[in-house]
Amino acid sequence: MTFYHENMRELQDRYEGRAVADRIEELRMHTEFTDDERAFIGSVPFFFLATASADSVDCSFKGGVPGFVRVISQNQLEWPDYDGNRTYRSLGNILNSSRVGLLFLSFDGTLFDGTAARLRINGRAEIDDSPDSIAQFPGARRIVRVTADHIFPNCPRYIPEMSWAEPSVYSPRDGHTPPEPEWKSRPHVKDIFDAEKES
Repeated sequence: MTFYHENMRELQDRYEGRAVADRIEELRMHTEFTDDERAFIGSVPFFFLATASADSVDCSFKGGVPGFVRVISQNQLEWPDYDGNRTYRSLGNILNSSRVGLLFLSFDGTLFDGTAARLRINGRAEIDDSPDSIAQFPGARRIVRVTADHIFPNCPRYIPEMSWAEPSVYSPRDGHTPPEPEWKSRPHVKDIFDAEKES
């Protein structure tokens, strides 16, 4: 899998970017997680997931308590898919095309490798709904596992500095039962969830 496709190269040449792009591919892009990246990924309470199919593009926020994303091998990570809005936009795209992009950010000014507070991962995703895998994560409905093709950090230049106070009350974890989200009682879906409670 190439790091830059022909249209990226076209713009690199048009705007004098190829030399820097080549240096990033040569010296910053890699295919196995470093120890710093493993620690960084294990410390974050959220990341952003990009998926696409031929006629659908989606970017989704994925959150949980730190440690909900796990690096499980030199080039693989996984996270639990929790109860959501049941539209399955990300997972549906993954079934159509396994290609995904993940973006991890640090907003507290911490540089996870001394130079970057932003980590990007491009790879191929799969959905695992086996009972043994789901049992490893409190509150999981299924597991998403990604094999990385490209791992590359970015500088923190435009990332605002903000503090993180506490995890969402809705984030599943050991010893905690999340409350029902307010949106499930809204008129357009309330009858669906009321019927599920009665069944």
